Amino acid sequence: MSDQDLRVLVVDDDFRVAQVHAGFVASVDGFQVCGTAHSAARARELAVELDPDLVLLDVYLPDASGLTLLPELDADVIMATAAADPASVRAALGRGALHYLVKPFTAEALVARLVGYARYRRALAGPDELTQDAVDAALRELHAPLAAAGAARPSGRTPVTAQLVAEALRRAGVPRSAAEVAEDVGISRATAQRYLASLAQRGRVHVALRYGATGRPEHEYSWSPR
Repeated sequence: MSDQDLRVLVVDDDFRVAQVHAGFVASVDGFQVCGTAHSAARARELAVELDPDLVLLDVYLPDASGLTLLPELDADVIMATAAADPASVRAALGRGALHYLVKPFTAEALVARLVGYARYRRALAGPDELTQDAVDAALRELHAPLAAAGAARPSGRTPVTAQLVAEALRRAGVPRSAAEVAEDVGISRATAQRYLASLAQRGRVHVALRYGATGRPEHEYSWSPR
C-alpha cells in the first residue's frame, strides 16, 4: 500500500458481500480498503475516523437508508446496491453519487468505475483554476472506461476475477459448488465454473462429486494448498 493510494470505505449490510466488494477494490492498483461498515451509524463513525476518499455505499442498511446517509458523507460515493427502482437512482445521482452499480455486478464492472474515478481524481488534482475544457476532460475520464468495459467479451477471463474466485474458495475452508462460489463473488454460475475448471487444471483446486438426497450429483471444489 502507498500513502498515495485512494482510500475506500465499503458499506454494506451483508458482511460477506462487503468482503467480496472489498476484494474487488483491493485488487485494483492505487486503491486500498480503509474499512468496512454494515450499518449507517457505523459508516458515519468510520467516515469521520478514517476520512476515506471514496465510499462504496449500499441503499439497504439496517438502521437507515444509504440515500439518507449519502449527503452526510464528506467523500465521493459510488452506489453499490440491489435497489434498482428509478426513484432510488435519481435520488442517489441527485445527491452526489458519481456512479450507480446494481447488484449483482462483476468485478470488472466495479474495476472499470474505479479506474475512471482514479483518472478523474488525477485530472482534478492541480491547484490551478480549471477551464471548461479541463472540467469536461475530467468528466470524460470518469466515464470513459465504461465503454471499454462494455465492449469486453462476456466470456473473457481476467486476472481480477480469477483471483477473487480463488480467494473465495480458499477463504471458505470447505468444499463449495460453482453456484456457491458464484454467489460469493457476484458472478454467474457458468463463469465461476470456467474459472474453477481452469484452477483445477493447474492443480490449485480439487474436484469431487457432491451427492444430494435427490437429483444428479454436482461437482464441488476445494482449495488444494501446495
